[in-house]
Amino acid sequence: MRSLKLSLGAVTLAITLLASRPALAAEEVSISAGDTGFILICAALVLLMTPGLAMFYGGMVRSKNILSILMQCLAAMALVSIQWILLGYTLSFGPDHGTLIGGLDFLGFGNIGLEALSDTVPIPHLAFAGFQLMFAIITAALITGAFAERMKFSVFVVFILLWTTLIYDPLAHWVWGGGWLGQLGIMDFAGGTVVHISSGVSGLVAALVLGKRLGKEREAIRPHNMPLTVLGAGLLWFGWFGFNAGSALSANGVAALAFLVTNTCTAAGALSWVAAEWLHHGKPTVFGAVSGAVAGLVAITPAAGFVSPLSAIAMGLVVGPLCYLAVSKMKEKFGYDDALDVFGIHGVGGTWGALATGIFASTAINPAGMDGLLAGNPGQLLVQSIGVVATYVFAALMTYAVLKAISLFTSLRVSEEEEEAGLDLSLHGEDGYSNADMSGEGHAVAG
Repeated sequence: MRSLKLSLGAVTLAITLLASRPALAAEEVSISAGDTGFILICAALVLLMTPGLAMFYGGMVRSKNILSILMQCLAAMALVSIQWILLGYTLSFGPDHGTLIGGLDFLGFGNIGLEALSDTVPIPHLAFAGFQLMFAIITAALITGAFAERMKFSVFVVFILLWTTLIYDPLAHWVWGGGWLGQLGIMDFAGGTVVHISSGVSGLVAALVLGKRLGKEREAIRPHNMPLTVLGAGLLWFGWFGFNAGSALSANGVAALAFLVTNTCTAAGALSWVAAEWLHHGKPTVFGAVSGAVAGLVAITPAAGFVSPLSAIAMGLVVGPLCYLAVSKMKEKFGYDDALDVFGIHGVGGTWGALATGIFASTAINPAGMDGLLAGNPGQLLVQSIGVVATYVFAALMTYAVLKAISLFTSLRVSEEEEEAGLDLSLHGEDGYSNADMSGEGHAVAG
């Protein structure tokens, strides 16, 4: 009888334990509704940045080319959205292969469902993948400003697909997906290397390969619609809160920190750029204010979750004059035609931001990060420098290879006649101002 009771007790205990295991597992991976809603809103904000970028760029090109730059940004949204589902996400965030690239486990979004991303990030895997998609879109769109007004649209389509697959996806894996830079300990909260340095360097290479715009030597090319550019800058500033705060992947204190320092560095960047040009040229300009704001946004991106508001001010005060000099002096000295200053703002600003992260980062601000130089860890600045150099070399060589490969099959530029007529009419059969003079004379782009 006693043995029977012991047996029944053991069976009961086993059944109880087995019944409790699924409940425990469910509790561990339960979805946080608040965090999920936060990430979805942030993803929508980041997507809004690309139409904002289209307006920012659109106001800076000549009136005869405004639709072409809008079309390129919209095309980037559509093309990268499909590429990300089919291949991009798995290359970026699939299981690591040799610390260089993700595996194909998530090909076509296979094995991605409604389950939580991890025990520590209780949002659906799909929400994370969608949030990261928006980063891939804006990065591809950023490059368009460097070769504005002269690339064939058919070439653009092929270039963006190849660039995203061969350059952005591996870089994203290196830093965020378990690759070698992440293992080395690089700190890149929201994309200083992956987004801004990669797009800036690739844009510079593309501008060099395609050559200068026609008429660049004869006349200054200036923005044709500054109000549109200011509106675009405002949308970028607004959307950037999703870009940086959302990278905390939770509605928590780190997200609040990222939100605040994003605004702080942007304001300091706008003020310092205006101050630099005021001292240099004698007048503060609206174009300088919006350019400085974007430079500030770029600089804080890698550091947003790791630095204090006072550090953000210091970063912004440096990035404004730094990017101003890159735009006003470096292009003139070296003679390249980066039409909308993609390298001068994103390349240079992203470089400063990545290095400044290694200077100002502090575990007193975010214990999950690492200390930088000023907090007693000079090794972090070395790691950041390695990441910057690696991104420069990889983005430059691969972009050059992609463009040269495409040029084996077709010319990269439109014909001189098409460029003179404007890409809106010659490539798209439309004009942006149907009642306006579309000659483009007297209008132009920064640079």
